[in-house]
Amino acid sequence: MPQPQQQQPPGETGKMKPQPDHGEESYQGSGRLTGKKAVITGADSGIGKAVAIAFAREGADVLISYLDEDADAADTAKWVEQAGRKAVLVSGDLSDPAHCRQVIDKAVAELGGIDVLVSNAAYQMSHESLEEIPDEEWDHTVATNLSALFHLTKAALGHMRSGASVIATTSVNSDMPTPSLLPYDVTKAGIANFIAGLAQLVGERGIRANSVAPGPIWTPLIPATMPPEQVESFGQQVPLGRPGQPAELAPIYVLLASDESSYVSGARIAVTGGNPIL
Repeated sequence: MPQPQQQQPPGETGKMKPQPDHGEESYQGSGRLTGKKAVITGADSGIGKAVAIAFAREGADVLISYLDEDADAADTAKWVEQAGRKAVLVSGDLSDPAHCRQVIDKAVAELGGIDVLVSNAAYQMSHESLEEIPDEEWDHTVATNLSALFHLTKAALGHMRSGASVIATTSVNSDMPTPSLLPYDVTKAGIANFIAGLAQLVGERGIRANSVAPGPIWTPLIPATMPPEQVESFGQQVPLGRPGQPAELAPIYVLLASDESSYVSGARIAVTGGNPIL
């Protein structure tokens, strides 16, 4: 279980106690994504890192999008390359629409196309009242979590062929909002709605769109955005009684990216430790 701890945003994996499991030693690939080219945002740590490792071991080349130059992104790239796949590192702020387009342009140039877009990067901060949420923080949260999905998808669609897939990370908070995470809650509800509509817009092109709704997952976002006492009890409220590990979500993203889910579009898959989503 997590220990009481706190970091400065966006947080670092190496400072977490205990260390999260991204599937470094456990995930076994079976060629389910052979030859695919994937863009994963927020891939330096947490869920994005676990997805990058799994995708590479399933045979995909991966563009790793992340915020700042740090050791976490380099470590993700190391695991991708150890799996024998190409890793492309792109740092920058996804709250900037121009950077979203740069990420897609880089993927096309370096990977030769895009088969899977995983929009996963997110920002959150805890506040006990609405009045203490700065206007700038509200705007930044919406831009990073929700608007980036729009800009990335809009830029990527022209490079996607039939069989391609858009996967977005929403949250159990979209249905059961945590009051202290109000801006985050709103964006996650918006992501779920965006994907539901997108699936209907792009179905005629043979492109699929789905989302994954995690519950409490042990990532750097938690000690970087919550007070220590909340970190210590993080995840204990779900029926399984513990936070999930990033590695426990990766197989869902692999399924949605693979041709095995060729008739799955417009879905939202809960990985919540037992809490239902609507």
